[in-house]
Amino acid sequence: MAIEVRNINKRFGNFVALDDVSLNFPAGELTALLGPSGCGKTTLLRIIAGLEQPDAGQVFLDGEDASSHHVRERQVGFVFQHYALFKHMTVFENIAFGLRVKPRNVRPNETQIKEKVMQLLQLVQLDWLADRYPPQLSGGQRQRLALARALAVEPRVLLLDEPFGALDAKVRKELRRWLRRLHDELHVTSIFVTHDQEEALEVADQIVLMNKGRVEQIGTPEEVYNHPASPFVYGFLGHVNLFHGRVHEGVLDTGGVALDAPDHLQVQDTKGVGFVRPHELEVARYTSDAEGIVARLRRAHAIGPLAQLELERADNQQVIEAVISTERYAQLGLKEGETLVVRPRRLRVFVDEGV
Repeated sequence: MAIEVRNINKRFGNFVALDDVSLNFPAGELTALLGPSGCGKTTLLRIIAGLEQPDAGQVFLDGEDASSHHVRERQVGFVFQHYALFKHMTVFENIAFGLRVKPRNVRPNETQIKEKVMQLLQLVQLDWLADRYPPQLSGGQRQRLALARALAVEPRVLLLDEPFGALDAKVRKELRRWLRRLHDELHVTSIFVTHDQEEALEVADQIVLMNKGRVEQIGTPEEVYNHPASPFVYGFLGHVNLFHGRVHEGVLDTGGVALDAPDHLQVQDTKGVGFVRPHELEVARYTSDAEGIVARLRRAHAIGPLAQLELERADNQQVIEAVISTERYAQLGLKEGETLVVRPRRLRVFVDEGV
């Protein structure tokens, strides 16, 4: 089922949670709402579910205005960060609950309920734990149970609010891969809220970047990571080095070091910032004729396939992060304290037109 929100506004007192947000969520796709705490992503999810009412705007489900529909009429499955399971019920009974409270005219009989619950338990790989109680399960098992319970009522839309936020890193990684496989099998339109950019980039078909109640960028993981639309998006999706300076006719001058900015050939003496990710920096030994930013190697961390270098710029003490392969690190034979030259292989410059 396709979902559309149009011109959604929501305030809590003086705080603007959502500021004229309009979005499309394609049918059968998994969309991540990504952004820092307080950006409005959970509020938007709750408005789509019908758990929160907007001050203005509309929610459309498959083209039908569902803004006035009660949460029960929207056929939405909701999975919370902290599971919201019935602790006094077994795993089986937790999943069966939603089926047993359906209106009598659409409620399945006990045989059908048992069959449906066992199918879901197999789907989420918990069939061997049907008689256990939630406190007897691990965090990852409880989250899979919460997902099975949401799926039991055959929702048209699945909404997940920070579903793996309470779990440790290893379990979180396993579960998000499992969620992706499950989604590919079921193809139910799904929206999940996260502040973890790695999670969004790995799992989602579409990412919506939010900041201060507004949408900064929408696109595939590849689009938002490789072609960030704003400084906020660049800075939020992974580590980044910032080089401040003035942009003039396609060149960013960062205090005597000129960096090419070919996207800004028409710009005349304007304040600008260059964004470079650590793995987009070339690192070489310093020579008198070398072009680039001169920096001292303060610290190197070379474990696994990548070496992380912490450098200090010679002219202004700015800390620069660079990442190279451990093979390249070994070839260079770098020592902490020596002087190096770094130069961006890829630089994205944003200019402040008002300066």
